[in-house]
Order: sequence, then C-alpha cells, then structure tokens
Amino acid sequence: MGLEAKQRSDFRHFLNISTRWMDNDAYGHVNNVVYYSWFDTVVNQFLISHGVLDIENSPVIGLVIETQCNYLDSVAFPDMVTAGVSVTKLGNSSVRYEVGIFKNDATSASAQGHFVHVYVDRVHRRPTPIPDNMRALLQTIQSPSS
Repeated sequence: MGLEAKQRSDFRHFLNISTRWMDNDAYGHVNNVVYYSWFDTVVNQFLISHGVLDIENSPVIGLVIETQCNYLDSVAFPDMVTAGVSVTKLGNSSVRYEVGIFKNDATSASAQGHFVHVYVDRVHRRPTPIPDNMRALLQTIQSPSS
C-alpha cells in the first residue's frame, strides 16, 4: 500500500520556491538532496522573517538532528514549488516540523517528510529551552491534532 499524499490544507505556513536548472540531475528530475534544502529553507525563512532567529547573533540556535522525506511525484526544472510547514511536536528544547513540497498548483504533495530541530546554546551547543517568543510563534503553525 502506498503512502497517502498530504494536502496543502495539512500545513500552516507556505513559501514559494523556484526550481533551478542545476537542481535537475542526470535522470531529468530534481535531485533528492535539493528537497532537504527546501525543508531547511521553509523552516528557517519562517523563523527569520518573523524575527525570532538572527542567524548571526541569536544566543539559541536550532540544530537539525533528524530529517526524512518520501518522494511521491517527480519535480523538475522549470516547475515552481511551494513548501508547506507545520509544527507537529513542540517540546522543551525540540521541534518536529512536517513539511510538504507541492509542484506548481497541485493540492497533493509531491514530497513530504519531517525535520527536527533541537535548540541549543550557540556557544556551548547544549540543549536549552526554546525561547518564549519563538515558542509563541511556533504555536501559530502547530497542527490542531498535535
């Protein structure tokens, strides 16, 4: 039995991303590593654009400890993609994001997976509680079922 594709309605924040010629691999579709870049981009764009993460100065930073992706439909340049993200687990120092990649105007995901950040002190790299302003923002994209 195949994996059921998530729908756009399963996600709370979206970012439009243009594929690039260099994203295609020898098989004529976007290479798998590019999808992980899109996951990283949609999560960090959300945090940075809302002012809760300063990549150069924030005392608390998120380190990726786990990521996973299932590929359901091929994407290739010059497709446009929309990356959708929601929070499905919000712990003391960790966050699990669910991410969907939607090709052009599709309502079903072409790829989907998750991305886990553990928040650490920038200097000592030890887990630390998620700052209150970041926690409040993450709650705005938290899935109702989580």
